[in-house]
Amino acid sequence: MTSVPPPFDPELAAALEMIKDVMSPSMTLADIPTIRQGAAIRMLAEVDLTLGGAFEVTDRTVPGPADAPEISLLICRPVAPATPGPLPVIYHVHGGGMVIGDNRVGVDAPLAWANELGAVVVSVEYRLAPEHPHPAPVEDVYAGLLWTAEHAPEFGGDPGRIVIAGASAGGGLTAALALLLRDRRGPAVIGQMLLCPMLDDRNDTPSSHQMKGLGVWDRTANETGWTALLGAARGGPDVSPYAAPARAADLAGLPPAFLDVGSAETFRDETVAYASRIWQAGGIAELHVWPGGFHGFDGFAPQAALSQAARTAHTDWLRRLLAG
Repeated sequence: MTSVPPPFDPELAAALEMIKDVMSPSMTLADIPTIRQGAAIRMLAEVDLTLGGAFEVTDRTVPGPADAPEISLLICRPVAPATPGPLPVIYHVHGGGMVIGDNRVGVDAPLAWANELGAVVVSVEYRLAPEHPHPAPVEDVYAGLLWTAEHAPEFGGDPGRIVIAGASAGGGLTAALALLLRDRRGPAVIGQMLLCPMLDDRNDTPSSHQMKGLGVWDRTANETGWTALLGAARGGPDVSPYAAPARAADLAGLPPAFLDVGSAETFRDETVAYASRIWQAGGIAELHVWPGGFHGFDGFAPQAALSQAARTAHTDWLRRLLAG
C-alpha cells in the first residue's frame, strides 16, 4: 500500500529543510529521553505567555483522577477584556505524540485565538507515556476539565462556554475527552477543535504509508507513540476509544467539531475518516485539508501563506461558535 506522496507546499518545504537537523520524522522509543531535552521541544514551549502584558498567567495545582497525583493547569486570563462578564474558556491539550511536552507546548495558538476573541485559556498538564500508559493521560485531561468547569467563575470564565482544543496527540486526547464527557455525562462543552489529531493506533492508512520517512512525524514515530501509550495492545482488537478515538463505534451526540490536517502528513486519512463518521452519525463537523501541509505546519512555519490561511480558519470557526 504505497504510492507517490503528495508534494509539500513550497514555502513549507523550505521550512522543513531548515528544521530537518533537529526534527527527525522517525522517532523511536530510544529517542524519547533525548527529544524531551532537545531544542525542538524547547522552541515549541518558549513563548511569552502574557503576549506583551495582555494576559495574567497563573499556574494552578488541582486534583487529578481518583488515586492519582495532582495535575497542573496553566491559566491565562485577559488583563483588560473588551467585554464585561464571564469569558469563554479555551481548554487546551498539548501535543507531543503522547510522550513529550508540557502545558506550555503549542499554547501560542490558543493564546492568539483568545487575544482576538476575548477568552481565557486553560492548558492542562498530563502524565506522559511510556512511564504512564493509557488511561493516565486522558484521565488527567478529564480531571482538569472537571475542575475547569466547576471553578471557571474564579478566573472569570463562563462554564457554559468551554471549547476543548488540541493538536496532534492533544487533538486525539481532545477527541477522547469529548467521548468521555458524552459517555460519563460530564460538563457540556460547546465545541471541539481537533488539529492534525492523532486518532488511530492501527497506523495503517494510505497516508501513513505514503509519508514514511517524510515531514516531522511519520509511520515509525506514530508506532512509537502508540506503543508507548498502549504497549502490546496497540493495533489489536481491544483498544479503548478513549485511547484511540477512531475505535469509537458511535460518534453521535458529540459537540460541533473543527478538524484540520495537511494533505502531506501521516494523519490525513484518519482525520478525514473521523470527520466523515461524525457527519454519518448526524453530527456537525467542519473539515479542512490543507494542500501540501506537513504535520503541525502552522506551528513550525507560522509566516507561510498556508499557515496564515489555516490560523484564520481556526479563529473564524471559533468566532462563529462563540456567537451562536
